[in-house]
Amino acid sequence: MIEVRHLTKRYGSRTAVEDLSFTVDSGAVYGFLGPNGAGKTTTMNILTGCLAATEGQVTIDGHDIFEEPIQAKARVGYLPEQPPLYTGMTVREYLSFVARAKGVRTAALDSQLEHVIDVTGVSDVADRLIRNLSKGYRQRVGIAQALLGDPAVIILDEPTVGLDPLQIVEIRQLIRSLGREHTVILSSHILSEVQAVCDQILLIHRGRLVASGTPGELEARFAGKVTYRLTVKAGVVDTRQALEPVEGVLEVEARAAGERTEVTVSASDAGAGMDERLSFALSDGRIPVLRMEREQASLEDVFLALTQDGGEQPVKTKGKGGKRL
Repeated sequence: MIEVRHLTKRYGSRTAVEDLSFTVDSGAVYGFLGPNGAGKTTTMNILTGCLAATEGQVTIDGHDIFEEPIQAKARVGYLPEQPPLYTGMTVREYLSFVARAKGVRTAALDSQLEHVIDVTGVSDVADRLIRNLSKGYRQRVGIAQALLGDPAVIILDEPTVGLDPLQIVEIRQLIRSLGREHTVILSSHILSEVQAVCDQILLIHRGRLVASGTPGELEARFAGKVTYRLTVKAGVVDTRQALEPVEGVLEVEARAAGERTEVTVSASDAGAGMDERLSFALSDGRIPVLRMEREQASLEDVFLALTQDGGEQPVKTKGKGGKRL
């Protein structure tokens, strides 16, 4: 649906986006993740045709955004970080104005308005002035205008910024529902938001793509090792003797806690089966297991590892699962 090839944007001596390449497939919610100043908004402005690139190519559904801007832009709905609202209009008046500006035919105007009003949940405020709406409703109206014209791609820049917790939950639910009929790209620096909403993640740092894949794939790819925390009813020596020979175990730390032993096991990320091997080893030693928890690298760990100085390694990806080009 979207192909970005060797995209670069410079502002004088400052490079905001550097040799960025990725592909976005149809029918998924993509999270454009990165710290503030990573180049997310610049990239989105280029994808929507609002900003020219210094170098590179962007195609939307086969149309080059620079050579065929009208055809490419017709396939994209965009909500910038600050929704482009005319607060002196009612919601319905504003959406009607945007629909006409987008070239929606008169015969289809009423049905499109009712559709986006219903989908975004603004029916109750459709005849109220936008200036009198809460920020949450204003965000919904901003998303509604992005949906007009039935674009294949919806691009949302920080869609939940400034919202209260309830509004955030509601907007996230709305985004998930949009992902069933559109390809959705949203930018964020909030890890919990990306995990809650996105099927795929594109992690950008200093204008370069440093990782891509599903949240689970990124966590697994960069985990390196897994940690188990156990409580067993046995002595320290017996526990060590049972666990240290297990295949994949790197280190066993054990300390006595009364009649119990608290254990931390560091193991290589050997895939499925480690849980069972630990359980069987303790069972063979006739050691009762009172508790066993598995800890692995979180998306936050991945984010910190790849966005700290020296941690980034640019990659180029294609489609779902972050396959290399």
